[in-house]
Amino acid sequence: MSEKVSLVAYLHAKPGKEQELAEGLMALVGPSRSEAGCIDYHLHRSTEDPQCFMFYENWVAMADLDEHLKMPYLEPLLTRKDELLEGDIKIEFYTMLSAPG
Repeated sequence: MSEKVSLVAYLHAKPGKEQELAEGLMALVGPSRSEAGCIDYHLHRSTEDPQCFMFYENWVAMADLDEHLKMPYLEPLLTRKDELLEGDIKIEFYTMLSAPG
């Protein structure tokens, strides 16, 4: 049995690009949730820093997450990352120990 995997990604919008980034990120939620291996997929915005966004995602297996990261609907946002983001996207991977619920 494969281990469930979680991804936490942090993105920091450039000043003045917060709303544009938020809209672009929200557009990823529906398609991502519809992928076969997606357990859940949540976008968050910091209550302390409105320029800071965080994705929390859970996937059935690393192979499902790998397929997700190749999806063409991610490309428009990734090609604009230098325009929209301050710094790099910080991504952390975790193995899920507790069952989703």
